[in-house]
Amino acid sequence: QVQLVESGGALVQAGDSLRLSCAASGRTFSQYAMGWFRQAPGKEREIVAAITQSGYTKYYPDSVQGRSTISRDNAKNTVVLQMNSLKPEDTAVYYCAAASSVAAVTRAEVELWGQGTQVTVSS
Repeated sequence: QVQLVESGGALVQAGDSLRLSCAASGRTFSQYAMGWFRQAPGKEREIVAAITQSGYTKYYPDSVQGRSTISRDNAKNTVVLQMNSLKPEDTAVYYCAAASSVAAVTRAEVELWGQGTQVTVSS
C-alpha cells in the first residue's frame, strides 16, 4: 500500500513561485497515475494537475494552465507541483492523490490521498 506525504506549503506573496512535493512510500508508486488537488475554505476540492504513470502525459485545468507544472520521478517515488505567478485565489490546502489513470484523477476517483499542505498567497 502506498502512503502519500506532501510538503512545501508556505505563506508567499502574490507573484511568487512555490514547489510542492509528494513523497510516496511503497513499491507500487509507478503503477499509479498521480494528481494534485486543492481545497479552499468553503469550496469544493478541485483538481490542479494530473500525470500518467510514465510521466509522459499531463493534464491541467484552465485555472492553472501555464502557471503550474507537474512532474514525477518514479525512481525517487516523488511527484512535484511547481506553481508560478501565484495569486491570492490559489490559497488552499493542496493534496496529493493516486489513482488508476489520469482520467480517474480528473473524475476524482482517487484511491489514495495525502494529508494536505497549506498554501497561502497574500496580496
